[in-house]
Amino acid sequence: MLLQNVRLSLCVPLTIAALSITARTPAAGATCEGLAQLTIPRATTVEARSVEPGAFLPPGPPDPRTASRFKKVPAFCRVRATVETEAGNADSRIQMEVWLPASSAWNRKFRGEGNGGFAGSINYGGLAGSVSGGYAVASTDTGHQGDATDAEWALNQPAKIKNFGYLAIHEMTQTAKLIIAAYYGDGPQRSYFDSCSNGGRQALMEAQRYPEDYNGILAGAPANNWTNLISTAVSTGKALLGKPESWIPPEKLPAISDAVLAACDALDGVRDGVLANPSRCHFDPGALLCKGVESDRCLTAAQVTALRAIYAGARDQAGKQIFPGAQPGAELGNGGWKGWIVGETRDAADGQKYPQGFFRYMVYNDPNWSIVKADPAIARRDANERLGKTLNATDPDLRAFYQHGGKLIVYHGWNDPAIPALSTVDYYERVKLKFGPSTRNFTRLYLVGGMQHCAGGPGASFFGQLGLPTAVGPKGGVFTALEEWVEQGKEPAGIVATKFIEDNPAKGVEMTRPLCEYPASVEYKGTGDVTKAENYRCK
Repeated sequence: MLLQNVRLSLCVPLTIAALSITARTPAAGATCEGLAQLTIPRATTVEARSVEPGAFLPPGPPDPRTASRFKKVPAFCRVRATVETEAGNADSRIQMEVWLPASSAWNRKFRGEGNGGFAGSINYGGLAGSVSGGYAVASTDTGHQGDATDAEWALNQPAKIKNFGYLAIHEMTQTAKLIIAAYYGDGPQRSYFDSCSNGGRQALMEAQRYPEDYNGILAGAPANNWTNLISTAVSTGKALLGKPESWIPPEKLPAISDAVLAACDALDGVRDGVLANPSRCHFDPGALLCKGVESDRCLTAAQVTALRAIYAGARDQAGKQIFPGAQPGAELGNGGWKGWIVGETRDAADGQKYPQGFFRYMVYNDPNWSIVKADPAIARRDANERLGKTLNATDPDLRAFYQHGGKLIVYHGWNDPAIPALSTVDYYERVKLKFGPSTRNFTRLYLVGGMQHCAGGPGASFFGQLGLPTAVGPKGGVFTALEEWVEQGKEPAGIVATKFIEDNPAKGVEMTRPLCEYPASVEYKGTGDVTKAENYRCK
């Protein structure tokens, strides 16, 4: 949930200090190839070699969409390693890579890259972007290989589930810092983590469990309440698929979108196809009920019920909210409901693939488990009892991260069809209850109107996350704001989000909007060009 193509152990882990005592390292400032002789407990260096500018090609078939990105990568040292997160347990092995820019190009910072979905691959796009920016950077497959929607690797594999849940990113980080210190003769001065979706969950897990790993963390659309998120997808799946007449075909999504916009688009002062704060939209799906012959411009009674369930989320028998649903708006588009919620055809949506894999291979170890036959309440109970402590990053007690001087910025698209934005609001509110006014000393939340999952959608959704550009240049985004907060004590402010034409920076800017700190949202001032950020305020 999970970010697939954007930029995109019970044993106590040893600290960097402890590892340094026992590790046998080459002389400070070792050559790249010399790193192959580096000895780190539980780690094996598979390969260390120099890569010429533009020479790296990621594994697998060529992808023309990302080919240009790798052609622009400068020379770097590529280190591939295998780490046993539990000593002597082959099932606990993770694969990782560390990319090291030339000493003259290194900015003395380390950047960790996360994974979308069920992970299963090295984030080569993230590695390429970060090393091009002068960062030493690392990524891991978290201990298995597979597609982001594939969970078969987890069948009867508790060590692999633990790695996926919280341990792999930490071990990757610790090992990477040792490799960095061996290569440059010194470790990084600052360490950052930037990821979204499951990567956002990994980000919050680092802040909660391993508060000294990173100085600054940028967490996007976090799937941090994993078990409740996936369990709610069971409820949604049953609402859509439990009866043949309940499924909403994608041909009806334009009618839903038009009705939502007609009801709520003007709430922010301008009709632009974007809901700045959809939680203020009180759209009744019953308005779409077919009055006569069914067509793509209306919904049957069963479809109205299913749509209400999608917006409502999960509730108990008394009607109390357990987990939020999708927000109205941005139902259309490449990152909208067709791919995530309703599917091109029945049973084709990613929103159905994730709970199916999760419950089959992680919770029940039963490849025959079925969404349509499941009891959502029992599924939720079993998921929380069996895997909640391993997978959920919901602890609001961030005192150790705060005391370490860490800074945390969280963002979420209001119209995310994969992970409801209100789940992030709920977590942030619980952090505020814990810290009160001190919350703003170390963390911020930004909710982005019209943004879908991690990026994209009808709103301005490019603001420096995940290495994405902005209209104000490479130094004007949220990641730069995080760095300045960590390194200079400068609080985040004035961040501008950009909507590029067809989400392609090469085609020019369609509009800009200010990025508003929660609980504020964007509102048009009433005068001036509606495409310009300066004519909006955060209210």
